[in-house]
Amino acid sequence: MPKIWEIMNNFKNLCKAHGWKTCESEDWIEVDEKYHNFLCAKSIHPACFKSIVKAGKCIIREGLSYRVVEASYIAWLFSETPTENVLGAIFENPELLKKVALYDLSPLLEGKNTCSKLNNTDSHVFDRFEKFLRKEMKVKFEPFLIQTEVSEDCTIANVA
Repeated sequence: MPKIWEIMNNFKNLCKAHGWKTCESEDWIEVDEKYHNFLCAKSIHPACFKSIVKAGKCIIREGLSYRVVEASYIAWLFSETPTENVLGAIFENPELLKKVALYDLSPLLEGKNTCSKLNNTDSHVFDRFEKFLRKEMKVKFEPFLIQTEVSEDCTIANVA
């Protein structure tokens, strides 16, 4: 059962082989002057999630100093299934779907191989990440299921 940081380190090694710029201490990939930021989280409060996504920043270490850049894309790698409130936060603003991807990798930590994802970005780094997970980890992806309340008596499952 790999840990998420091990998965990221293996993926960053693959990225280096493609000539993409990576960092040992942070989880970002730079391709064509665009930063693809990977954020690992166990859980996060919806307000914090919204704030981080809205800010859209990425910290770049250069020697002993740091600089902040705009993240073109953000992928959230969850080690626990994100709450419905976090999932709902991304659907409140459809523009976020072009920039933010969500991956529930908690099944991998439990020895299973079916993970949920939401990726409507045009990030070829995230596409390569998914391909890496499929090939190296034998991951199968399914969409996140979100329950939307219709009335007090029933709910409808929306597939994201």
